[in-house]
Amino acid sequence: MSTLSVSTPTSTSRAKVEEKRGLSTAAKRRLPLLPALIFVIAVTQLPFLLTVFYSFQSWNLVRPGSRHFVGLDNYIDVFSDTTFLVALLNTVLLTVVCVFVALLLGLGLAILLDRKFLGRGIVRTLLITPFLILPAAGALLWKTTMFDPTYGLLHFVFGTDVDWLSEFPLASVMAQIVWQWTPFMMLLILAGLQSQAKDVLEAANVDGAGRWRTFVSITLPHLSRFLQLATLLGAIYIVNSFDAIFLMTQGGPGTASTNLPYYIYQRAFEGFDVGQSSAMGVIVVILTMIVATFALRLMFRTFSVSGGIK
Repeated sequence: MSTLSVSTPTSTSRAKVEEKRGLSTAAKRRLPLLPALIFVIAVTQLPFLLTVFYSFQSWNLVRPGSRHFVGLDNYIDVFSDTTFLVALLNTVLLTVVCVFVALLLGLGLAILLDRKFLGRGIVRTLLITPFLILPAAGALLWKTTMFDPTYGLLHFVFGTDVDWLSEFPLASVMAQIVWQWTPFMMLLILAGLQSQAKDVLEAANVDGAGRWRTFVSITLPHLSRFLQLATLLGAIYIVNSFDAIFLMTQGGPGTASTNLPYYIYQRAFEGFDVGQSSAMGVIVVILTMIVATFALRLMFRTFSVSGGIK
């Protein structure tokens, strides 16, 4: 004989009361975050919506009263602008080279710091220092003490009068950015090295595996998650580099070292073209969102985070 469960009015009302209580508890937990959420919306989303609005307008500040609706003309002009395409290519080249070189240097330094030696703490602190320096201060430091053709350290070491910032502008900016971000890569990879299971390394040593074989077969697969995380985070930050270019080369000579953030700055604050600079900003935001979405998906999949982006 089967028994049927009948929900009484008392049990139904009790369930509704418990559901309301749970909702009120969740709302109370989220209530302290409301001021921060309002602040983030006010300083990020509202300006972006205003930028989208201006991207459909033709407006140059040196011509008062010239603002009018032009539709998608600004976006068409942006993609037909050769300087924008050059800045886009420089941005991609700058990001790929800096992330790759910083990752390799960070891996090498992390492997060295994973060993025990006298003064390891002091060496580790000194290697982390470049990441703690403000990007603007680091750019000025390299411009005046490293690349100066008369008093710079490169002139003193190599004995040449090469004006590095004029003859190799993009490579000079890359060197400064790599110096700035190598400690970040090193810290992430060092955390991965120190999380290795020591018994696995000891077992490989007992089985007769050499250092190179152990590194390739055990350490490197273990570090794959940390290498991916360092690559993704480094790319997200380096693609927005502005300080080094503004303070070291001003995007020159010509457009040799101009990237997208600096070119948008030029069009907005030097050319006073609000419409096209807004269109460029929207395009850059869309491209960044695409890359960031892919990066977040890969990060959540790599670290097996439940409840990530689907």
